[in-house]
Amino acid sequence: MTITQATALTANSTIGAWMKHPAGSRAFAAFAEQAGMDTASLAILKNLPLTRMLEATGSPDAAGAAEHLLSQISDANVGVEDTGWIEAITPGRFTGKTVIVTGAASGIGRAVASRIAREGGVVVAVDLSEAKLAELAMTFPDGSIRIVAADITSETAIARILETAGGRIDCLANVAGLSDDFSAIHEVTDAVLERTFNVNVFGLIRLTRAVVPLMLDAGRGTVVNVASEAALRGSSSGLAYTASKHAVIGVTRSMAFMYEPNGIRVNAVAPGGTLTGMRPVITGGYGPERVQSFSPPVPIALPENLAASITFLLSDDSTNVNGAILTSDGGESVY
Repeated sequence: MTITQATALTANSTIGAWMKHPAGSRAFAAFAEQAGMDTASLAILKNLPLTRMLEATGSPDAAGAAEHLLSQISDANVGVEDTGWIEAITPGRFTGKTVIVTGAASGIGRAVASRIAREGGVVVAVDLSEAKLAELAMTFPDGSIRIVAADITSETAIARILETAGGRIDCLANVAGLSDDFSAIHEVTDAVLERTFNVNVFGLIRLTRAVVPLMLDAGRGTVVNVASEAALRGSSSGLAYTASKHAVIGVTRSMAFMYEPNGIRVNAVAPGGTLTGMRPVITGGYGPERVQSFSPPVPIALPENLAASITFLLSDDSTNVNGAILTSDGGESVY
């Protein structure tokens, strides 16, 4: 969309829209300079709505800061509102379906759970944080969100997840995951390896192993595993995370082959940079320095962008898709 003087900005307009607006660009440039943002940072953030960007960068009053910027361009802010990308709900797409979503308390998992519930599904929302899960469930008082505070590496917890699903599971979204510390192989510790693989690989396998028999009995089912750009190349994370996400691709392809005759489809989504709560703990060293020396200039995505891709693969809309690795990364994989 080309931004002209006939386009009006709001607090939900993207950073890219602000940067292209004749008056908005001047006001935002002054704000960015004061905040210490360089050109490269702004390019990565350009697809984020203003308020979401302010929240992500730690502004104590994101709404107030947005209103302050808008007040500076009030005389020149006329025309049709710039809305950018808007999530489009498909009513009834998951009606009658029970869907397990892991990592549902925040980020991509929360966006997936929310979208499925709004499209008529019953969501078994799984995460470690009971408080955040309860907050999510409160936004759906119709009971379409059933919460399970659970560690997917625990067999006991997995039993509770299946019990909450009530004997029927139509779809499984394996979203939960952990980052690593960007360590290269000569510096990675056993603790980082075990922590990363326990959740990203073994937890995913154990939960899926428990779910598949129900899908076999039903003769249908869809599974979507969240991989990463790190599953496609070696330059986006450390050894542990990169290897674990390559393993997720292997799990996806093996399952897609094994269960195709049984009406079960299995696909994966490989996100690029996304605005989530997952933050790597980096202490310095060879690996972090090497990874940080290469940063593709691709805009960061919203969790809702990834939810659109994941729910497509979970739904019957993807009826002829099996064993696919969907790169939902804004083009990052072409660099």
